[in-house]
Amino acid sequence: MRKVYYLPHCSTCKKALAEIGIDGDGFELQNTKEKHITGEELDMLKDKVGSYETLFNRRSMKYRSMGLKDKDLSEEEYRELILGEYTFLKRPMIVIDGEVYIATTKKAVQAAKEKLS
Repeated sequence: MRKVYYLPHCSTCKKALAEIGIDGDGFELQNTKEKHITGEELDMLKDKVGSYETLFNRRSMKYRSMGLKDKDLSEEEYRELILGEYTFLKRPMIVIDGEVYIATTKKAVQAAKEKLS
């Protein structure tokens, strides 16, 4: 499976996908605002990366506005927050043949790029 969870207006997503060379050809592109991630998809990602917390986006504006930085969240709370609000999923999230790359860092972008070459 080759899939990208992203937001089309997100500058991080645009930059990472361009650098990796993902233009949609050979990948399923899922705009997480239009088609929210399912519990099954989220659980699969968590199984690959180890925790829901790893998948959680602390840069979301809602993270601050909801006062979440002052809370000690459980794994189940991270899961429910991601399922309830699309901006809580880190992006872009790239799945290439069973491996997950959270392409928010140069290292992860490079690793995804190498996987495709």
